[in-house]
Amino acid sequence: MRVVVQRVKAADVAVDREITGKIGPGLLVLAGFEADDSAADLDWMAGKLVRLRLFSDETGVMNRSVQEIGGEILAVSQFTLYASVKKGNRPSWSRAARGDVSGPLFADFVDRLSAALGKPVPTGVFGADMQVSLVNDGPVTLVIDSRQPE
Repeated sequence: MRVVVQRVKAADVAVDREITGKIGPGLLVLAGFEADDSAADLDWMAGKLVRLRLFSDETGVMNRSVQEIGGEILAVSQFTLYASVKKGNRPSWSRAARGDVSGPLFADFVDRLSAALGKPVPTGVFGADMQVSLVNDGPVTLVIDSRQPE
């Protein structure tokens, strides 16, 4: 499992010009899956995202988690995170899990993320053409891979 996480002041996702998920201060999480991702990957990532200290404390140091500040998380499925651009100029998506695999993985991940955060996590619409808007705070942007925890 791989995510791009961005600290945001606000973010939303729309499908056909209708907003399907919206948050205030918190994290925008773009999530991609491989076919062999497991419950352990989902649990690890959900826990990591909720506990990451990306928000400033009273001294201006990034020392607080999204949970500690009472923030929100918006999750959006993003199969293109597993693009390979080794050959030619057209990306290959062969490492990304097919929709029939990644759809349930994404739904399970959102459930685990909601449980870890202690509140619902809004999302886009799996497999839809989505438009994501955000006000990046910082900017703070991280790439996290459950198989290569750095």
